[in-house]
Amino acid sequence: MSFPFYIARRYLFARKSHHAINIISIISVLGVAVATMALVCVLSIFNGFHQLVASLFTAFDPELKVVALKGKTFSLDQPLEQKIKQLDCIEAVTTSLEERALARYNGQQAMVVLKGVDDNFPKTSDISQNLFGPGRFLLHADVMEFGIPGIRLAATLGMDADYIDPLQIYTPAGGARVNLLSPDESFNMDELNSPGVVFSIGQKKYDQEYILCSLGFAQRMFEKEGQVSSLEIKVRSGISIDEAKRRVQQAVGTNFKVIDRYEQQEDVFRIMKVEKYLAYIFLTFILFIACFNIVGSLSMLIIEKKKDVVTLRNLGATDRQIQSIFLFEGRMISLSGALMGILAGLALCFVQQQYGILKLGDKTGAFIIDAYPVSVNPWDIIIIFVTVVLVSFLVSWYPVRYISKRLTASTK
Repeated sequence: MSFPFYIARRYLFARKSHHAINIISIISVLGVAVATMALVCVLSIFNGFHQLVASLFTAFDPELKVVALKGKTFSLDQPLEQKIKQLDCIEAVTTSLEERALARYNGQQAMVVLKGVDDNFPKTSDISQNLFGPGRFLLHADVMEFGIPGIRLAATLGMDADYIDPLQIYTPAGGARVNLLSPDESFNMDELNSPGVVFSIGQKKYDQEYILCSLGFAQRMFEKEGQVSSLEIKVRSGISIDEAKRRVQQAVGTNFKVIDRYEQQEDVFRIMKVEKYLAYIFLTFILFIACFNIVGSLSMLIIEKKKDVVTLRNLGATDRQIQSIFLFEGRMISLSGALMGILAGLALCFVQQQYGILKLGDKTGAFIIDAYPVSVNPWDIIIIFVTVVLVSFLVSWYPVRYISKRLTASTK
């Protein structure tokens, strides 16, 4: 154990002659602890929301999606699809075509996204677990075409899960000019029937805008026979998504791009990351202010230990060692606060996970979840600990060095 550290540890736990110094030291530790606890809790809540949003997208977004680098659609190349299916890391593949359309039902209308999929769609998504109604997932039967709208879209159009009248779909006719006297002639129109279900993902983007239909129906409506907008892939259980993504990218070549769920919702997750970084910066600034209590505590301690400094110099201690004593004192105060804050933050996160004390609203069921979600990331804890140590060191280094220099100079 070094000599400065030994003396600093004695000063930290020893009773001071002035009671105010003890109080300020306790306040310094508590200030750092509270700021550290806030960092742990807030960043863990952001992690919880991140996981929640990711879980909500899983019912619709495939684990991997193959899209064209140029253009919105591409010709469905049978050898390309077979290459993907032959990979041992792939469990299922489905084709999809998404475009904007107009939906009308009993005088009500809304702009929608018509998503045409093949019969493998339930194998690549969790849509079957998010259906509501007396029917079942069905896209076509003989000459009949079925449409499954999102639950919010169904409410907007005044439809039940088992709607009776056909749902009319309008899409622009390719190359046709708009006839102002008879606008309907400028659009392709066809009807979808009800299979007796609607879907609810819990995301407005899907529940308010999407209608599921067969791939053939979508290709006819958009006049894109043999065209698809993406290949959607389910990865075999036990296989890493990153590994499967790499292998699929090698199989499809350079004209296509393979994206995972996070890349499919890149804008949403980018915004969440920016919000988390801003919260981290804001709370670090609060931590910076709280660390100034350490400077006040050390300043009073240095003044009180003026006689000790004379004694230590007479015993052979150098000015550098005397400065190190008070720097070690500041570091121990900050470390104590950091450890207390991290432990308190982890305890609060555990309580929130188990009991959901902090609610999102006054009414149960007003939101998708009733309490704030929490997820502790070990890397966040490491970053918080390093941040507290660095901030407290930077805040206390110059003032302590300056005051201790003045003190040692005056005692010579």
